[in-house]
Amino acid sequence: MKSEYPEIKNYHSLINNSVILFFIILFFLGSDSYCQNADKKNADAVLERLLGNRAKEFDLHIMENKSQNPDSFEVETTESKVIIKGTSNTVICYAAYTFLKDIGAVSVSWEGNRINLPKKWPAYSKKLVTPFKYRKYLNACTFGYTTPWWDWKRWEQEIDWMALHGINLPTALEGQEAVWQELWKEYGVTDTQLQAHFAGPAFLPWQRMGNINSLDGPLPQEWINKKQNIQKKLLQRMRDLGMHPVVPAFSGYVPKAFAESHPNSKISELKSWSGGGFESTYLLDPNDPLFKEIGKRFIEIYTKTYGPSDFYLADSFNEITPPVSEEHKNEELADYGKTIFETINEASPKATWVMQGWLFGDNKEFWTKEATKAFLSKVPNDRMIVQDYANDRYKVWENQEAFYGKQWSYGYVHNYGGSNPVYGDLNFYKNELTSLLENPNKGNIVGYGVMPEGLNNNSIVYEYIYDLPWTLGKEQVNDWLKKHLNARYGKTSDAVFQGWQLLIESVYSTKYWETRWWNDWAGAYLFFKRPTLKITEFKGNPGDKEKLKQALDILNKEAKNYEKKNLYNYDLIDASRHYYSLCIDEMLMECVKAYESKNIQKGDALFKKIEKQAVDIDKMMSGQPLNSLNNWVKSASEYGKTTAESKLYVKNAKTLITLWGGEGHLNDYASRAWKGMYKDFYWPRWKMFLQAQRESTVKNTVFDEEKVRASIKAWETKWCENN
Repeated sequence: MKSEYPEIKNYHSLINNSVILFFIILFFLGSDSYCQNADKKNADAVLERLLGNRAKEFDLHIMENKSQNPDSFEVETTESKVIIKGTSNTVICYAAYTFLKDIGAVSVSWEGNRINLPKKWPAYSKKLVTPFKYRKYLNACTFGYTTPWWDWKRWEQEIDWMALHGINLPTALEGQEAVWQELWKEYGVTDTQLQAHFAGPAFLPWQRMGNINSLDGPLPQEWINKKQNIQKKLLQRMRDLGMHPVVPAFSGYVPKAFAESHPNSKISELKSWSGGGFESTYLLDPNDPLFKEIGKRFIEIYTKTYGPSDFYLADSFNEITPPVSEEHKNEELADYGKTIFETINEASPKATWVMQGWLFGDNKEFWTKEATKAFLSKVPNDRMIVQDYANDRYKVWENQEAFYGKQWSYGYVHNYGGSNPVYGDLNFYKNELTSLLENPNKGNIVGYGVMPEGLNNNSIVYEYIYDLPWTLGKEQVNDWLKKHLNARYGKTSDAVFQGWQLLIESVYSTKYWETRWWNDWAGAYLFFKRPTLKITEFKGNPGDKEKLKQALDILNKEAKNYEKKNLYNYDLIDASRHYYSLCIDEMLMECVKAYESKNIQKGDALFKKIEKQAVDIDKMMSGQPLNSLNNWVKSASEYGKTTAESKLYVKNAKTLITLWGGEGHLNDYASRAWKGMYKDFYWPRWKMFLQAQRESTVKNTVFDEEKVRASIKAWETKWCENN
């Protein structure tokens, strides 16, 4: 039916359109947008899990933020409300945590949270902006050294930790074996062949990076399914919080069965990784048409399984020399870079290729400026991020001219292998950041953060590093430290602060723990390395042992003012364990020297002291039950659904932190200063060695070190297999 008054109909239409237009304008001009505020429930949920009902006193607002603007936040308080405005859910969470730390009410760490909220909120006002669009986190290796036995509950805690520390570019590599499984089956690889291909759960990161195959498998289907379900929840939660998870892509590695069934494809069999003993891996040439086909199909299956992603991690040459000719080296490297990018781009247009920058520092001889520039040359500058995270060890970005216009992120590894000596260098981190920001040659830097290989250690390092992209190093370390101690312990004193200043000067002034890779053998301390006579050549651990002892003397006296469950005692155990481990190292050297010089009496006295010290440290570590051999093994065992699975997981767990694998120098790379390890693993090895050395001295026979070390290795193997 036509309107008798068409002008009225047009008038109503105009009014309706005007109202709609008004709300659209309001939506875009207002400091807080309706849709974004509706989505702040994810930040609300993080605070509710942390603070319970008191989270309702936080009035959260997500400010409109165009992509080119930096992240920022504002915090204001009344007596009953904490008003926070931030540019994303994650920024809001970081702002809330910054406020709670500043007033000494909350500390969130892997070892536990301390929460003591005031009845009324104190007067407080803070505004901060970060120039770093991304705050990155998690190394590809973390998924072996720390997370193999994590369930969703533990992952949920970690994602909350990330949000509270402002992290928005986390590496997210769980659950990919389900995708690889589906992909390779489409190319004719059978279940039996895949069982022979996949490594055990603890060793999957290195298979994903093309370093190994098969080690300590097979991989149970139950584990694949469990991690698939966890990854779905993990990605959803990260995305809900406004994070940008970095997920896997195809970097060219194929199963041996695939290589054998495609003899006409251009596939290189690579040399055994890291000193030998591992099975060969197989790399598909980028000029082979199968490269793009497989890479695109992987992303299609991944997207079907987990939803679309914007950031894809692809590392073709992690600690592996590229199979290119000397004559056409740069041309062939350019082809690799071009093909990897195009594969990602064609499967997920507008997505960003993320790669680890570790290789450029690890193999400087191969990755000259010309080689690196060639590899990156055919990738658009704004479609790639090089994660340069080894600045506590290498100076990659400076040597490589800030990656020739590509986006890149600055940071540190800090932790290697989950091994946990007490160290870090707060002043170094501060000074490096201020220098970086002032450097006119820093190029297209977009990110900052730390990418540890293992977690659950040296929390102060991570607290400090994730404040730096916001404070920009303008706050003195001592000023930051006072706030940190007050939040972590609930109270502090001049004496406690003095003790911590000595800790900063003695152990937290070490940017890289050289001992852990001494003489081409791994192990955090000499005591943690497979025994050898060569330890008499050791020049000493980094740091200042005498100042560490001074710090411990002060902190031990102050311990009476803190309850046993206070994180003060956790930190005191950490520092004490570190000091007495250093003492063991010194005594070991003296004991070996004594038996070598036929001073049996001195050697025997030192032997007894070392044994007592190792047992005493083991007892002391009861105060850190989460960081224990028992907890690690129990977590692995309980992850299995059947007895066979549990047995496999336990062997994986024990092997990773001891023998590791292969015949190279990775033994004890992931050594752990845990309860159970001192008394039941590290001391028995040295006891066998020192007793054999003593016996040869008494009998006046030549000490057969290689024979003794072989018997120790046989003992290690049995220890790993013993459930």
